[in-house]
Amino acid sequence: MELKGKTAVITGGASGIGLATARRFASSGANLVLGDIEEQPLHEAVVALRADGAKVIGVQGDVSKEADVVAMREAALAEFGAAHVVFNNAGVGGGMAIGTPKAVWDWVLDINLGGVINGVNAFVPLFLEQNEGHVVNTASESGLVGSAGSGPYCASKFAVVGLSEALFQELALSGKDVHVTVLCPNFVRTRINDSQRNMPDELRGNPDDPMTKLVKKIADDLVNAGIEADEVAVAVEDAIQQNKFWILTNEHSATRITEQRLEWMRGGRPPRAKRFTTPES
Repeated sequence: MELKGKTAVITGGASGIGLATARRFASSGANLVLGDIEEQPLHEAVVALRADGAKVIGVQGDVSKEADVVAMREAALAEFGAAHVVFNNAGVGGGMAIGTPKAVWDWVLDINLGGVINGVNAFVPLFLEQNEGHVVNTASESGLVGSAGSGPYCASKFAVVGLSEALFQELALSGKDVHVTVLCPNFVRTRINDSQRNMPDELRGNPDDPMTKLVKKIADDLVNAGIEADEVAVAVEDAIQQNKFWILTNEHSATRITEQRLEWMRGGRPPRAKRFTTPES
């Protein structure tokens, strides 16, 4: 699919990978519907894109709420008369596998997985009816390997990969010109580690807890060493144009961890986990 004249809906569109992809799509002549939970950043993103000549509207909403995602679809149809791409990109991080309250698990899963489910349910029937469309689901390299310090995040991203693979098979059986891509980036310079800015107050933990501080520092260092979001945006556009299922921003890393899992399944050693030590230890 070439994007010129097409309409793309991007969740988490006010920052990070979502905003970078919006810029990329706009440069290719696409109409844009940006969805985001943060009102002011969304407004600023729309204003900036329009100043550069983009045809774009913003829809504030929470992807964990089905009605909000449906509203993004309806806004696309009302403003541009069509929708051809949905980029289910909104996501948050937070929590360890050990000791994270169930309410925090629910918050992460409702956004990272529930948001993708809502996007698929809202847009895929429309795409099938019109015999044209492309779904892009943001997972992560953390959807290919479990890592210490990010239990809910890994669980959600593994689920997005599984959902996307199942959707791929169902779309193939449909015989329709509708496709799906799963994005599994390695570290990217975004604000994913500041997800707590949108977390309900009652779910926020103690930021001064030594383990919380350590995990945050390690995650920040890794993200800051990552690639720019603009590079991911290029890969997303290419996947839509070429009907690629996988986007692996670090193919060597992604394939190696998959090989290590196979070795582990066959009785080999598990991948070595990084040992967390508190600043006091």
